[in-house]
Amino acid sequence: MDRGSAGADPGAGAPGLNPFTALGRAWASAVRAAVGVCIRVEVMPEDAAAAPARRDRPVCYVLERDSRIDLAVLNDVCCRLNLPRPSRRLLVGARRAGRANLHVDAGRPRQLAQLLAAAAAQPDFDVDLVPVAIFWGRAAQKEPSWWRLPFTDNWVIAGRVRRMLTVLVNGRRTLMQFGAPLPLREAMRDGGGAAGARRIARTLRATLQAQRAATIGPDLSHRRTIVARVLATRAVRVAVRAEMRARGLSRRAALLAAKKCADEIAANYSHAFIMFMSLALGWLWNRLYDGVVFENAGRLRAVAEGAEGAEIIYVPCHRSHMDYLLLSYVIYHAGFAVPHVAAGVNLDLPVVGRFLRKGGAFFMRRSFKGDALYAAVFKKYLGLMMARGHPLEYFVEGGRSRSGRLLAARTGMLSMTVQSYLRDPRRPVVFMPVYFGYERIVEGRTYVGELSGRPKQKETVIGLLRTVPALRRRFGKVHVNLGEPIHLDRVLTEHHPRWRDEAAGDDGARPEWLGAAIGDLARRISNGINAAAAVTPVNLVALAMLATPRQALAATDLEAQIDLYRALLRDAPYGPLVTVTEESGAGMIAYAEALGMLERHGHPLGDILSMSPARAVLATYYRNNILHLFAMPSLLACCFVGNASMSTADIRRLVWRIYPYVASELHLRWDEERIAAYMDGLLEVFARLGLLRASADRGEWSRPPPTSVAAMRLSMLAAAAIPIVERYYLAIALLLQAGSGAVGQQALEERCHLMAQRMAMLYGLNSPEFFDKTLFRNFVDLLRLRGVVETTADGRLAFGEALLAVAADAQWVLSEQIRHSILQVTLG
Repeated sequence: MDRGSAGADPGAGAPGLNPFTALGRAWASAVRAAVGVCIRVEVMPEDAAAAPARRDRPVCYVLERDSRIDLAVLNDVCCRLNLPRPSRRLLVGARRAGRANLHVDAGRPRQLAQLLAAAAAQPDFDVDLVPVAIFWGRAAQKEPSWWRLPFTDNWVIAGRVRRMLTVLVNGRRTLMQFGAPLPLREAMRDGGGAAGARRIARTLRATLQAQRAATIGPDLSHRRTIVARVLATRAVRVAVRAEMRARGLSRRAALLAAKKCADEIAANYSHAFIMFMSLALGWLWNRLYDGVVFENAGRLRAVAEGAEGAEIIYVPCHRSHMDYLLLSYVIYHAGFAVPHVAAGVNLDLPVVGRFLRKGGAFFMRRSFKGDALYAAVFKKYLGLMMARGHPLEYFVEGGRSRSGRLLAARTGMLSMTVQSYLRDPRRPVVFMPVYFGYERIVEGRTYVGELSGRPKQKETVIGLLRTVPALRRRFGKVHVNLGEPIHLDRVLTEHHPRWRDEAAGDDGARPEWLGAAIGDLARRISNGINAAAAVTPVNLVALAMLATPRQALAATDLEAQIDLYRALLRDAPYGPLVTVTEESGAGMIAYAEALGMLERHGHPLGDILSMSPARAVLATYYRNNILHLFAMPSLLACCFVGNASMSTADIRRLVWRIYPYVASELHLRWDEERIAAYMDGLLEVFARLGLLRASADRGEWSRPPPTSVAAMRLSMLAAAAIPIVERYYLAIALLLQAGSGAVGQQALEERCHLMAQRMAMLYGLNSPEFFDKTLFRNFVDLLRLRGVVETTADGRLAFGEALLAVAADAQWVLSEQIRHSILQVTLG
């Protein structure tokens, strides 16, 4: 039935066998033997032995093309996994219905038509059609050599010679993907015959193309073709006409301006360049890092290989310029398509920009204001990429975090993405949060300088070359963790159940409900990124050392404090996707010493470990990476800094009062309704670890004796949250000092910044983000949003009793000495 079949019929040894047939079968046997020796296949999914089909129905495998070698490889894999072989005959009663394989590179495959005819003649006959995609040179987690690159699978239809070279060169790096079975009877519900065969063939071709797109990316036509399609859209034509009227341009000049915008934006994706960079980056990571760890990849596989063919949008945190390269690298080596990355136009440098475009980068300006033509071209380019199914990647923070914290999401790209989807909801959109965890960051010293007041350095080729010597240092491991996928359809349905019935046009008008939906989506993405954090030895050592006044601690005490942090992460976990180092406290200290983070000083009573002032400032970056994981334990510990005991009711009230501000700043995962239950569980964990003592009825909680080791551990745990509460108290104190309706928000932010900077100088606070203007701005914004303060008609801040209540509760959390220090600075 298939001229490309490999394998013999059951009657291979029957009398009167044609000599040519025997020779052909001998050749097929030789091919199968060669396949078993020369070709190594990675099979996806890993449970393929059970997945292809129900065992009570026969199986017919569906291949993309009529290829003898593909069929031979499939036959070998099926033998190895004890699956039904594609070379066997399918029987309908006593009659043969052809072999158990077919290919769909023709409009209406003859084999499929014969199966449909057999099913129509025999009502009890059914068969599972199992799509099988084979990719040469695309096995995950394998590092090819340079000379293999030209022969790796892509969308180009190869001739026989190139196909043979591809098999010879990349045969040991082959990936085979089994798709979900399609029962023939189910596919025939809309009719059989010739029309049914064409319809089923289209369905199977679409499934195989989706598998190929998920693995190597969709088929991207030439960059000029994509630009031409963008310029031909209605929205861009309208913008061109508006540009002609506004600037008095001819149609040709306006079209050239639109084309210039498109050329400035568009990527120039190249499969060959991606494969080349895979090798180059593998060499670079081996030089820079002790390992690149990719966690939670199973969630990506479930989305990428789902039946819906979802459009995946990666939304990582932005810590370093390495983020672009690392995410593309790990995705490619996990066997998935490399995303198109939205990069700032500041990176479109000579030579560098050209390479980034070939790697899938498309560029965008920081602001679209004042250029409606550029905005229209960019939105249509983004919509086209989504419609074509290419995965995208952009950073919701907008820029790199200089403090190590996750920045508040900027909703510009999210808004354009959602509106593009509403205009053309062709395939479901899934956002994939991504967390980067660096043990040492290349730009660390630059970040500290910028937070301390130095101007941001502009990206230049010379600036990039100056960083080369720094790459000789050891940078530890880097972790890339995937978060929980966020389905856009579900978010939209929660905010507006009938959104599908309301068509969105190209006029740019936004429905009233859309703003709230985008804000909720941004919040979920930020929370999802933080919920997939990676906890490394460097993070925990920084957290412990910065909890001491002079960044010095006895080695035994440091080890015990780190072990306490690990116990809290184990007994009161932040979330199921957080990964925690398996090193012991002693092992983490040794690792930090090897990285040059700690200095050891011998002493007869026990070694002392310390950090230099410069390293301590940089350590705040790594502490801040995981600060959100310890925010609630630290806030609970703060309640007992100035109080020997507290009732459960008072603890709940304080947490309820302060939590919304901490949750907004650190992007915590719990709703306000759930935080009380979490704190009740956390109190019990504190009791088990000896940090607190509870009354018999659990109505009263007390701290350990002040001179005990447990009290020291509790005090060090509280140190992580104290600067946050100090900043809130400082802002409230300055607002109360000015009086209601006496100062505007911008003036208050500037005064808070200067006062916090002064406090850091007076009291040696090694934390540059303590006086970050943005954090004060966000705090005042949230005070206004929650009705604690309001803006008067002349732009000043007015307040009432609600602000006094917040200030009173903050006093419970801060010690008397800290409160006096803040008041001394504000009144000085």
